[in-house]
Amino acid sequence: MGSVKDLELLQEAAGNQAGRGRFIFSDRYSVFDWGEMPDHIPNKGKSLCLVSAYFLESLEEKGVKTHYIGLREGGEAKRLAELDAPSGTMEFKLLRVIEPTEAGGVFDYSAFKQERTNLLIPLEVIYRNALPPGSSVFKRLKDGSLKLEDIGLEEMPEPGQVLDGALLDFSTKLEPSDRYLSREEAKDICDLSDGELEEIRETTLAANDMITEEAGKLGLFNEDGKMEFGFDSDRNLMFVDALGTLDECRFTYEGFPVSKEVARIHYRKTDWFKDVEKAKKIDAVNWKNLVESSPPPLPEELLRSISLVYMAYANEVTGRDLFDAPPLKEPLQVIRDILQEDVS
Repeated sequence: MGSVKDLELLQEAAGNQAGRGRFIFSDRYSVFDWGEMPDHIPNKGKSLCLVSAYFLESLEEKGVKTHYIGLREGGEAKRLAELDAPSGTMEFKLLRVIEPTEAGGVFDYSAFKQERTNLLIPLEVIYRNALPPGSSVFKRLKDGSLKLEDIGLEEMPEPGQVLDGALLDFSTKLEPSDRYLSREEAKDICDLSDGELEEIRETTLAANDMITEEAGKLGLFNEDGKMEFGFDSDRNLMFVDALGTLDECRFTYEGFPVSKEVARIHYRKTDWFKDVEKAKKIDAVNWKNLVESSPPPLPEELLRSISLVYMAYANEVTGRDLFDAPPLKEPLQVIRDILQEDVS
């Protein structure tokens, strides 16, 4: 299915009938759109699975619909509190995926005017609580593809600026490359009503608040993240995919990045990264074929510490000691020391 998780199809979704599937969360990871990296991060997949289950169950307790059924253990789907050990497999209601057609680089979403229920909404909804250096917002404001009024600001933001209220961005989900959309474009391609778009906005903000509050208890700041939605057989909005994990969200700890962003920082110092950047400038589409080198493995201590961060985050978010891991702040401090030594 991708660089992070695989899909097991149990029952295909058809017509107005939801199917059933399983996500098998892997220990693989990817940076810079390279695909699978040489290392696997031990217990990363189970951490993602458990954290996502926690947030999906929390949303359901608040009356929000999700695709979540349970976590696989002992041949059945269980709730998080029922698990005896970490699970890396999530069972869920499977919706139809209706691909837009493409001709001459233009994507046609007209099918969404006829198909109304039991489907994935072809959007990624991005929330932003801050604008870290390197955020795409700055590039888009500079080239004019985004205007200040589009994001509710009156003056140009500064890198690292914490926002008074979360900004929402929309991008395509089912095109070969993600493409940012205005609010009206997002509404149009999915044939959403004003009320449905507003419900997506309110539900995203509510989930963002929940994740931000939980992360804050651990000393983490939730800078931004992404969410995905679908419509059930009655066209009720529902959360789909994973939620609130170290891969779906960009967290910082005392201003220092958390999760696989740490690997990005490390790899930016390698010759392989220089080769990647050079290739992308030559051919933005087929650049990977031009890269002659391969990414080297992560240093052993850094890999171990990243793994401990994933496990500790899962323990502390869920309130269950399912992994043998120290408090989250300990491996985060080790990683800070390692990367700061590299810089010096």
